[in-house]
Amino acid sequence: MSAESYNRRLFLKLAASGLSGFTLSSLVNKASASTSGIWTPQLDHRPKAKSVIFLYMSGGFSHVDSFDPKPMLNKMHGKPMPVPLERTQFDNNGNIMASPWEANRYGQSGIEMTNMFPHIAQMADELSVVRSMTAKFSEHAQGNFFMHTGFPFLGYPSAGAWVDYGCGTRNPNLPGYVILQSKNAGTPHGGVSLFGNGFLPANHQGSVFNISNDQAVPHISPSLLKQEQRRSLDFIHSLDRQFADRTAAHDAVQDSIKNAETAYLMQEAVPELTSIKNESEATKEMYGINDSDPKFAEYARQCLMARRLVERGVRFVELSCCSYKVGGGNVANPWDQHGDLEKGHRVMARQVDQPVAALLKDLKQRGLLDDTLVVFTGEFGRTPFSQGSKGRDHNPMGFSLWMAGGGIAGGRVLGATDELGYRATEKVATVYDLWATVLHQLGINHERLTYRWSGRDIRLTDVHGHVWNELQA
Repeated sequence: MSAESYNRRLFLKLAASGLSGFTLSSLVNKASASTSGIWTPQLDHRPKAKSVIFLYMSGGFSHVDSFDPKPMLNKMHGKPMPVPLERTQFDNNGNIMASPWEANRYGQSGIEMTNMFPHIAQMADELSVVRSMTAKFSEHAQGNFFMHTGFPFLGYPSAGAWVDYGCGTRNPNLPGYVILQSKNAGTPHGGVSLFGNGFLPANHQGSVFNISNDQAVPHISPSLLKQEQRRSLDFIHSLDRQFADRTAAHDAVQDSIKNAETAYLMQEAVPELTSIKNESEATKEMYGINDSDPKFAEYARQCLMARRLVERGVRFVELSCCSYKVGGGNVANPWDQHGDLEKGHRVMARQVDQPVAALLKDLKQRGLLDDTLVVFTGEFGRTPFSQGSKGRDHNPMGFSLWMAGGGIAGGRVLGATDELGYRATEKVATVYDLWATVLHQLGINHERLTYRWSGRDIRLTDVHGHVWNELQA
């Protein structure tokens, strides 16, 4: 960084150039917003999706109690596992535990799942369920980083940042990567770095919108008149650009200028986005926004807001579950039931089931599901045997997720776990495969989306990843 200090003569020189550039700067900014503010990258192939909605079930929901039911658990309930066990997070391993939920086949496709998510089950023909997911880590923070970034520690860009970087913005008035939170929904273990840009340009980092607040973003209401604020911002930008030309951190300063411009444009876009007064009562009822359970209502509002965001061109939206603190779950990992799994999973499933199903229905009714890819996952699954007497420990060796929309065929199942749901055995899938597939749907070859950093070309999928071609529509 330059150590040159500002003296009176230099300041007046910069100020003069800044003042004389007010009119030109405003014209350039307007032109940028209408033309170069929206750009289409050089895609590898024709995209099937334009946006991604990431429904993250932090804490790890149980696959054997939801999308991968195992009759053998009922037959062998209370008996020891017939195979050697790997160490678990708490290593307080009991015997095989039957699922308290009933399995059935749903939709014309006949996908088998339990009645834990009755509303989502009715959308079975829109889902592609992957039952052979695996992860490399069984601890929450590492698991969260791995699922979000492809690496188990901070410093690497989140998938949302990669998507925004690779695809470009469709709406310069809003961030390309938005994380929705609310009063009772916080950040998973690992912190806000889960949503970071890492070494990518700073304008691709995730922006947290707390929709329990009237403004969603702190200080979004301007304290100056728009014309005065525009003049002030232009003047500051002129100084920043002069500073950028004299430093080794030119790109970082330019990224800060881009962020300031986005923040300026968000002042009108965010209040309009978060106001749902024009949404019909039928739509609000479908999502459950007026439910008596405030946490249910919060998540329902997040789901509605996700639809409104992709409707306005936001590339990547992540939702956050609310916590009931049952069976070990907390704000950071509300699905983490090491104790009373049945009670904890029931309240968590009720919170997300109707809103998520409503989101799929709403997207489909509006013609948005065709080009919006929805992903539903946690960082790992849970064991088929008990922890203590009524809980289940973490299981990264085999678990489930599902995808819908965005060129993904509905009513399909990929892979399988063993008869007890302990390990993935058929078409073993990885986090790298997930993001390779997501990028493919967006028109990007995951092997070509790279960024030069620390002497090598780094990508979201590292040196791994295969597209799930079996799930293509």
